[in-house]
Order: sequence, then structure tokens, then C-alpha cells
Amino acid sequence: MEEVKAVKEALITRAGRFMANGSETKYIHALGYEYQPQPKNESDWLPKLGQGKPKWSRSELDSFSDESRKILKSNKDLARQTLDPDNGSILILTPMKNSAGYIPKYFELIDSLEYPRDKLSLAFLVSDSTDDTQQLLIDIKKKYQELGPVEMQFKRFDIYRQDFFYSLPHNKRHLPGSQRDRRIVMARARNYLWTRALEDEQWVAWIDGDLESYPPTIMRDLMAYDKDIIVPNCMFPFENGNLKYRIYDFNAWQETPESLAMIEKLKDDDFLVEGYKSLKTHRKYLDKFGDDEKLVPLDGVGGTFALVKSHVHRSGVGFPTWIFQHQVETEGFAKLAKANGYGVFGLPHYNIYHVKN
Repeated sequence: MEEVKAVKEALITRAGRFMANGSETKYIHALGYEYQPQPKNESDWLPKLGQGKPKWSRSELDSFSDESRKILKSNKDLARQTLDPDNGSILILTPMKNSAGYIPKYFELIDSLEYPRDKLSLAFLVSDSTDDTQQLLIDIKKKYQELGPVEMQFKRFDIYRQDFFYSLPHNKRHLPGSQRDRRIVMARARNYLWTRALEDEQWVAWIDGDLESYPPTIMRDLMAYDKDIIVPNCMFPFENGNLKYRIYDFNAWQETPESLAMIEKLKDDDFLVEGYKSLKTHRKYLDKFGDDEKLVPLDGVGGTFALVKSHVHRSGVGFPTWIFQHQVETEGFAKLAKANGYGVFGLPHYNIYHVKN
């Protein structure tokens, strides 16, 4: 105790000497003592300490800048108004890892889109890749943005690199025990990408790098519903009698009374993952809706193809890297978006197709 007291006194003495020259504060407390500097040169219109809420006159409010007015509004309004979006513009975001073999098909599909090229921006995140993914993207960017005709140029074409030092053999990527860590890394990648790439685009399209096909009109088709978040139904080849395709993206689902009853029994940190016989969550996937159900509300979405209004991301809604309502990454994104008042929807009968892997 005597040593601690001596250290305190030495620090206080040293601080006193340090503050003595030209300062109105003659002392400073340390190591558990309270330091209370006096307010100095405060603007007249700011509330003084202990005087409660500020009382602004109409003239003072009128003098606020336009930007200050926006900040005083709700977060949702701010998200919609801070930037004037380029009307109809879309930012396509794709994280990639060892995707060299899928890149030719990826750009074949992008080229097939029936959408103005000058309204499309592309941004890629390459992470933990050991193949030629990064170099292929660099070469393709040069082809489109420098060597090709002007009508082939995208509004922007950005490539980012961020390694997370996470390695998982391809044949183990869908094992149940790998999902929590794998999906958290994917969430980190998505957050890294959108926070750096999003500028003035009105829409964000998350597109997987290994899709087999989607309609050339998909952007206009999904935009026509005017929803905050909307996803098609992603299928993949599956030969089983008369069945040629089956659902691929089990991350797009709707809660049911049975699933909600199951969730009530979970601990806060229990993590749910879809598509495994060992864990029945009782959720309703997009292939379980009737023919007359064209547009349905969802509680979870996948990232194979998701169209998002950019103000959703600008308001701070990203991909949870922690367990939020028992989910992370894209499903956690849907839960977080709904918690913030945004609408999440799916199209059970609008199909896109994933490669068979």
C-alpha cells in the first residue's frame, strides 16, 4: 500500500508540474482519482453543464446547415437522404476464394444481363485464395475497362484483397461442425466488401461466384417488386427419378409455429444451421410454398443472389459476425434487417441455378 501511495503522489506531482505553465487547471488526478476539467470557450448556444436540455431559438435552428438537419432526423431517414443515389444504379458484390474455374461463367452471365452497362458497378473481394482468382480478375478488368469498347465498360470495377487466414478443404465446407466458423468468416468478408465498395448506388446485388444460370432480366424483375431485400429461389441439378433439380439455398426460409417453439427452448448462444438431417429446424423453405404464393415474407436469406436497397446497408445493417437470434452471416443479416424495420421477401417460383458441386 505504501508503494501504491508513493506512485500516486509521484504521478500527481509530475502532472501538477506538467500543467502548471499557462493552464487554468492547476492539478490532475490519476490512478482512481477523479479529473474534472472546467468547460472552456463553450459556444453560447450549447447547454451548460447541469442545465438540462438545450433550448434553441427558431433563428438558431434556421442557421443549421442542411447536413446538420439530416443528422437530427431518424436513422432510417438519414440512411435514405445522406447520399443522393444514382437512380437505377446497381453495385454487384461478389466475394471470391479459389474461384478461378468459375470466373468465365460468372462474366458470361454478367454480360447476358439486360441492363444498362453504365448503371452497373462490380466489386470483388479476393481472400485466402491460392489459385489465379486475383490475377484473372485483374486481367478481366483491363479487358473491360481499358481495352474493350466504351459500351462494354462498367461504371466501376473494383478488386479488393483481404485474407482472413481461414482454410477449409473444399470437401469439408458443408460439414455441420464447420458451419459456425466458416459462416463467420464469410460475414467478415461481406462486411469488408460492402463497407469499402458502396458509393452512390441505389441497389446492391450480392451474387455468388459459382452460379450456373439466371434470367438476363433478373435485375429488372427483382427491382419491380420494390422490396428492401428480395431473393429468388436457388436450385441445383439433382437427378432423382422425375426430379431434375432440388433447392440449393436452404438459408432462405420462413419461420413457422414449430420453428418458433423450438427456438423458445434454445440458449441465447445456440447456433442454427439449415439443410442437415441431424438438425430439424422446422422452417419453411422456398420450395415448400404453393403455386399461388408468388411473393412471400422471409426471416432468413441466402447470398447466392440477393437484391438489397442500398439504404439498408447505409443504415448500418450488415452481416452479423456474432450470433444474432441464433444466426450469423446472411441469415443473421435478414434477422437484423427485420429488427430494424426492413422488409425481407422471397420469390418461390423465380428460379436461378447453382453449379453442381
